[in-house]
Amino acid sequence: MRTARLRTVHPVLWAGWAALAAGAVLCVLGWYGVSGELYAERQLPYLASCTVPGAALIVAGAVLLTHGRGALAAARVEELYGLLVAAEPTVAEESGTAAGAPLAVSGDLLMVPGGTLWHRADCPLVAGKVESIPVDAKLLASGELGPCPICEPVEETD
Repeated sequence: MRTARLRTVHPVLWAGWAALAAGAVLCVLGWYGVSGELYAERQLPYLASCTVPGAALIVAGAVLLTHGRGALAAARVEELYGLLVAAEPTVAEESGTAAGAPLAVSGDLLMVPGGTLWHRADCPLVAGKVESIPVDAKLLASGELGPCPICEPVEETD
């Protein structure tokens, strides 16, 4: 499932490679011509007609390749986004579960050492991690930890 934009990017890449190849050929011809001449005034025509345009074509080819690859990457991201948006609804959405409901509902609060968020115990970000530890009430009170935006934990008031 390729989009039309992906097909239009390829000519830019081909043009870039063609410009690089033509520039390399011109630079080699210019070098060959310059190397065969002893006097500088006889070398200048080779520089002006081959080497300088060859170098310009190499720069243009590099710019085209960079632009083409960036556009290709952007087109692929758009295609993936389109696939995500067009995805079929999940079983939870079909069963009538609220779309804004949190993923986790456990009352136990956990954190990862060195982390900046506190989570519910069944949050997908900490579930199954052996390094996760219970949240210290002092850290919650000091404001050093913030609530996880995924599981939306609520601070326990004891």
